[in-house]
Amino acid sequence: MNDTTVTLVGNVATAVEYRETVTGGVARFRFAVTARRWDRERNLWSDGNTSFYTVSAWRSLGANLAASVSVGEPLVVHGRLRVREDERDGQRKTFVDVDALAVGHDLTRGTAAFRRAARAESRARPDPGPHPGDGPALGPAPEVDPWTEAVAEAVAEAEEEARGAAETAASRAGNGGKGEETNAEDRLVTAS
Repeated sequence: MNDTTVTLVGNVATAVEYRETVTGGVARFRFAVTARRWDRERNLWSDGNTSFYTVSAWRSLGANLAASVSVGEPLVVHGRLRVREDERDGQRKTFVDVDALAVGHDLTRGTAAFRRAARAESRARPDPGPHPGDGPALGPAPEVDPWTEAVAEAVAEAEEEARGAAETAASRAGNGGKGEETNAEDRLVTAS
């Protein structure tokens, strides 16, 4: 498919409206993108024209977006560009829409705290089969996170090494600081 994908950087212009539909939930909002240019004569940044886009986000992206975004926040929106013409009040108007594929806060202008959304069971769909636009099918989440296990193993190994180093240092200190390790077997040999 020859879709035109765009990445827009701007601000949320209207409140996010979320509603459930037959094909899943959808969130919509207006997005303002203002061009900024360096004015060499005045030696400062100046705002150019502002373009407005209607952004739609479907399913889990839409639900997460509605729970995370409010008016005025800086965002980065990546999605498919759609240009449509409509006749309203006897005049032809052009509308530019973006079907969002990914949305995130613009971290050049602030900080954000990410919280992973809990996986919800299939709410709106009676059949669990794949649907167009869903992306790759994912299996169930593992009960044990392999990254957490690997970190726990690494910490346990580091603690074991630290205990061994502490025991070695203690045995050297008990040997008068000669730097020789002593253990019970060595003491028996030297005592006879």
